[in-house]
Amino acid sequence: MDSISFFIYSFMSIFVVVSPLSAVVTFISLTSKMTFEEKNDVANKAIVLGCFIAIFFAITGSVILEVFSINVDSLRVAGGILLFTIAFDMMHAKVSAESITEEEISQSHERADIWVFPIALPLLTGPGTISAVIVLMGSTAGYAEKLIILVAIVLTFAVTLMIFHFSRRIHKLIGYNGMLVFTRLMGLFLAALAVDLFSTGALNIVRSI
Repeated sequence: MDSISFFIYSFMSIFVVVSPLSAVVTFISLTSKMTFEEKNDVANKAIVLGCFIAIFFAITGSVILEVFSINVDSLRVAGGILLFTIAFDMMHAKVSAESITEEEISQSHERADIWVFPIALPLLTGPGTISAVIVLMGSTAGYAEKLIILVAIVLTFAVTLMIFHFSRRIHKLIGYNGMLVFTRLMGLFLAALAVDLFSTGALNIVRSI
């Protein structure tokens, strides 16, 4: 796989897992009583923190796996199962409990630090995103590929920032039903990615026995 193809694969994998357009409905709900300036300030802080968390786990993921004596293929299998549960909820146009629960959304309306929780973590950078970036980094040996993954992470969150800044306009343009359709489509792609991770990890584990 050449550099451009690997970048596209990395970017699409991370983008589908983060799924910023699917998160727009929740983001609008949490910031509905805010002014545009306040909403954008929350978006800026949440995106920076979410991007930092994703990059942190991408860089330190291999060390974490070594500390807990976890093989990257085992993480592929676990991550595949986790991502499939998230994708299953997305295909039914539901907010996945792995990302954020309805109770957490309700309680967040009363808090001032919603940019930390639940927007940055776990809505954008939840267990699925963390698993995906660790698996991507663990699947490559060259520094060039690892740098490409980091660039893909930054680009994903840069696009997410733009989507959040224009969230109300996007919601007004494509409507609630449009959001549901897009969420289902992203769920389908995420399910395919989950199956690929699971099958690759399981096959490698069987071969190593």
